[in-house]
Amino acid sequence: MEVLKKLREKVRRKRRELFANNSWILHHDNAPAHTAPSLSEFLATKQITVLEHPAYSPDLAPIDYLLFLKIKEILKGRHFDDTDDIRSNITAALKAIPQNQFQNRFEGWTRRWLRCIASQGEYFEGDHGGIQQ
Repeated sequence: MEVLKKLREKVRRKRRELFANNSWILHHDNAPAHTAPSLSEFLATKQITVLEHPAYSPDLAPIDYLLFLKIKEILKGRHFDDTDDIRSNITAALKAIPQNQFQNRFEGWTRRWLRCIASQGEYFEGDHGGIQQ
């Protein structure tokens, strides 16, 4: 809940036009923390639009196939002193990912959503949207 509140505030500050028009969309997977009744109530109260995520579809969550892989690659084998050390190293790792890689992953995510729609939500293989595993 606290993470979502911080995200909402950052959208309000950094994407004023999206916040003012309530035209931003939240996409998260079906993790239990994301589907908790308290979170659903908060999203409804704040009128935050949520992009529905098909069950058992981790390949449709950009964080799963871009950020986690890249962060793990950059931070592999490192040890950290405390949560602040972890936070600063993750922030540095995210900043090290070139912008064009984010754009490529977003385009791949879009292609995978189209494949998911075409298969009516059924499982499909291949076409990881140009994602190099």
